[in-house]
Amino acid sequence: MLKVTVVGAGIVGLAVSYHLLKSGAQVTIVDRDPEGDKASYGNAGAIAVTEVMPASVPGTLWRAFGWMLDPLGPLAVRPAHAPKLLPWLLRFAKSGTEAEVQRISRALAAINSRVYDDLLPLLEDVGYTAHLHRLGALTLYETEQGLQRDAAEWACKRANGIVCEEMSGAQAREWEPALGDRVQRAVFTPQWSHVSDPKQLVATLRQWLVQQGVVIQTDEVRNVSAAGASAVALEMASGRRAGADRVVIAAGAWSGILAQRLGERALVESERGYNTTIAQPGVTVNRELIFAELKFVATPLSCGLRIGGAAEFGGLEAKPNYKRSRTLAELARRYLPGLRTEGGTVWAGHRPTTPDTLPVIGGSTRNANVFYAFGHGHLGLTQASTTGKLIAELLLQGRASIDLAPYHIGRFN
Repeated sequence: MLKVTVVGAGIVGLAVSYHLLKSGAQVTIVDRDPEGDKASYGNAGAIAVTEVMPASVPGTLWRAFGWMLDPLGPLAVRPAHAPKLLPWLLRFAKSGTEAEVQRISRALAAINSRVYDDLLPLLEDVGYTAHLHRLGALTLYETEQGLQRDAAEWACKRANGIVCEEMSGAQAREWEPALGDRVQRAVFTPQWSHVSDPKQLVATLRQWLVQQGVVIQTDEVRNVSAAGASAVALEMASGRRAGADRVVIAAGAWSGILAQRLGERALVESERGYNTTIAQPGVTVNRELIFAELKFVATPLSCGLRIGGAAEFGGLEAKPNYKRSRTLAELARRYLPGLRTEGGTVWAGHRPTTPDTLPVIGGSTRNANVFYAFGHGHLGLTQASTTGKLIAELLLQGRASIDLAPYHIGRFN
């Protein structure tokens, strides 16, 4: 039986472990805080299969400079981190050409088009199917000009099999009466869905894995190295050493550190996201709402209305600025006039983001027994189960059912 160690107990690491276990491997998960707060816990709960556009599209950089002029706007770069971010930004800029946008969107669609095929069996096994709400999402615009500015992106989505139904603001308010008159246009994407509570899903999956015999160890992997031709040695922060036939690095924004210690270039940054969850918001929202101009979302979860967004690049050590969380709640009240913002719970987390918006999935170029599953950015929950299925195929069958070249870590060399 193949012995596999998965580094990371977030949603991607757990989904990888699930598919490896189902494929017959013996699985151990190592995480410095297996039950602790992660990006998996505080996300918007979206199964965002419609998101096949890269973050970098023609014109994005110029808009980004404008966003950064607002200290609490949708994008911020901490000054101390800016020099370290430069290689990532250069690759981000190169990813924004017309040709690259088409290539990247096809690669994202290749994953997202099979998400439900891979996710639904997992939810069924762990008893979470009833908590998947397939109600679609509404992307909202304040002006006709805003919708037209994004016309090329909607056309690209349609070309990749995404259903996009345009409607007026009045029609959107028929579906979501809590919306105010500020909303003038909307696009409905019926393939979108959301879960009741991403933290609850992570906990349910983790507990199921333990019940099935997966071992979860509390420790931090500091280094991974070869131990002969067919094994890997792991050095832990505790001083302990362990071995495995294969290792999968799925440690989110921290994965790049381990990849670099293996001698590989990994352009993955922490794109810190913020949110506020309001247990008693005073309004009813039925499905996920995406506010296009200001780049944030509102999702009805079992724990309350979660209002999240923002992208802040400041590295892994910078302290969070929770003013961003509170600002998002105030912005939401512009669109949801009846929203009560008091009593919200603020949160911040590290999204593992690559400059081309594609995750890193596949084998190491330095060690044939090391594999990567990280860099999913805003789509970790969406793509977790499919990533796990692809990794399991690669480890147990020697090849995956789709071409993994677009996601290989070697693209950053």
